[in-house]
Amino acid sequence: MSTHAKARVALLSGAAALIVMLVFAGFRSVVLVVVGLAGVAVTAAAAWMVLAHRGPVRWLAALLCVAVPAAVIVWYARVGLLWVVLCTLLMWALAVAAGRSALADEGRTRMPEHPVVPPKRPFVIMNPRSGGGKVGAFRLQEKAEALGAEVVLLDPDHPQDVAELARRAVDRGADLVGVAGGDGTQALVAGVAVERDVPFLVVSAGTRNHFALDLGLDRGDPSACLDALTDGVEVRVDLGRIEGRPFVNNASFGAYAEVVQSPAYRDDKIRTILALLPDLLARRGGPRLSVRADGTTVKEPQAVLVSNNPYGRGDPAGLGRRIRLDTGTLGVLSVKVDNAAQAAGILRHEGSGGLTSLTTREVVVDSDGPLMRVGLDGESVTMPTPVHCRVEPGVLRVLVPRHRPGVRAGVPMNWSAVRRLALTMGRAASAAVPGVERR
Repeated sequence: MSTHAKARVALLSGAAALIVMLVFAGFRSVVLVVVGLAGVAVTAAAAWMVLAHRGPVRWLAALLCVAVPAAVIVWYARVGLLWVVLCTLLMWALAVAAGRSALADEGRTRMPEHPVVPPKRPFVIMNPRSGGGKVGAFRLQEKAEALGAEVVLLDPDHPQDVAELARRAVDRGADLVGVAGGDGTQALVAGVAVERDVPFLVVSAGTRNHFALDLGLDRGDPSACLDALTDGVEVRVDLGRIEGRPFVNNASFGAYAEVVQSPAYRDDKIRTILALLPDLLARRGGPRLSVRADGTTVKEPQAVLVSNNPYGRGDPAGLGRRIRLDTGTLGVLSVKVDNAAQAAGILRHEGSGGLTSLTTREVVVDSDGPLMRVGLDGESVTMPTPVHCRVEPGVLRVLVPRHRPGVRAGVPMNWSAVRRLALTMGRAASAAVPGVERR
């Protein structure tokens, strides 16, 4: 389907959603929306109480989390308008999906690619336990060696310095370093790639593969990443630094960092979170943080996330994704929630002050203690305070397959731009859509 056809589908579906609501619900459509929003707000507040309290209050809040959505659905059904709500939601979802796809087609959502000569002596570090054993399941070692790569298989029982392994490989003549493993290992070797100015290969053999996801790589088949060794292109992306240590995704401070430090976290994540969060959210435990960036100061947030390029915001489908990795900025999200009303306000995107979002080149996170726990690309570390984070724009040369899934999700929805695309014929549409860059 063409870009303009997708934009028209988006407008027609959005209009159909409104028409169905108005024709079959009439003035009651306002009541439907109010009831739905109220249900969402109460559920959000109850969810916060589940996390922030123990005992009877937690159980009552958990009951509300189930009962309130159920009550809203039952009420919709009793007034005979449940089908109207479901049809409206489905058509609206189709409208948003088609509109985002049209904007992704028309805009430059892929980072600039540069042709390169295939590496002659690639070196790849592989963690056999990462991702539940993906290295063995996809025969990554055999496939990489068949393509001429030198492969080092890590021994989980005897930890090794992966950065030093990569440096020694470059000293021996390696013209590319890569990792089949988790994001924490990816970051350490990426730092060596920047240090020695050689390309970096990402193989999506970890558990979550956030970095691979935002590079547009195939997370379902890690062996597809190896295609970059024979038919690859180079993209230049940013690298984050926290007190000199590299990170490719993010550094978290506060509640999450404290939870993952617990020895019980790996064995029972949910129970550990529920046990520790009440004290952390009520500030009865954990550090008292402060964040400084570009003249803005946030005092005593419960959680702070500093990311290598900003995550999507303002659109639920963009949460957890970064459209670009080459903007030359850090994303900073801080959460300060003191009560259930603020929790509901954040979910409704109200300016309640509970959520602060910034983009910056440098940020300083401080606490009331001499040491601070940090969740760094999924790894738990302890650092002296204050902690300085910065971004190094375009320093990491990543070799990716020429043909890969790409980054489609996370494109911000812009109804004005979709309307212009739908009403404009031909390639001239690109120039007519503000904020959308032509390819």
